[in-house]
Amino acid sequence: MRNKVTIILVVAAGLVAYGGPTGQSRAAAASEEAASTTRPHSLQRFGAEVPAGDAVSVADVLTRPAAMIGKTILVEGTVHRVCQRKGCWMEITDSKDPDKGGCRITFKDYGFFVPTDSVGAAARVHGEVVGRTVAAADVEHLEAEGAHFANKAPDGSASEISIVASGVELRR
Repeated sequence: MRNKVTIILVVAAGLVAYGGPTGQSRAAAASEEAASTTRPHSLQRFGAEVPAGDAVSVADVLTRPAAMIGKTILVEGTVHRVCQRKGCWMEITDSKDPDKGGCRITFKDYGFFVPTDSVGAAARVHGEVVGRTVAAADVEHLEAEGAHFANKAPDGSASEISIVASGVELRR
């Protein structure tokens, strides 16, 4: 009887250690799971649900800021830049010109991030348009993460129109 209990325990421990009857190890399962979260998907969603409907262009947001500030909108564009440290902001644009500015997107309550390799993805963003002056120290910090500011002042600060997103969809 003791040998049967020992055999059962050894088999059970082996199944637990190697991921069950398939023989897949925990390490292999963890590696596969990690790979599945970093593989590009056709659609990735972050934050709250992005509503269906017609979106405005990034150019509309940037050329008509007085009409947009304070409003919650749906905007579409292409991801032009992303925070390279943790994906806590991105810039979207609808221009092919790499020197032309985009619209910075931050994420409501710092509640979600986007993948740092999102450049080139098509983005749909639902959020509130804000106008702000970015302090010189924050400009320097953001530029160290890959940001670009088109409207820098001589003191190093910058004015920008941005969107605080409650939800983001990325298509690759």
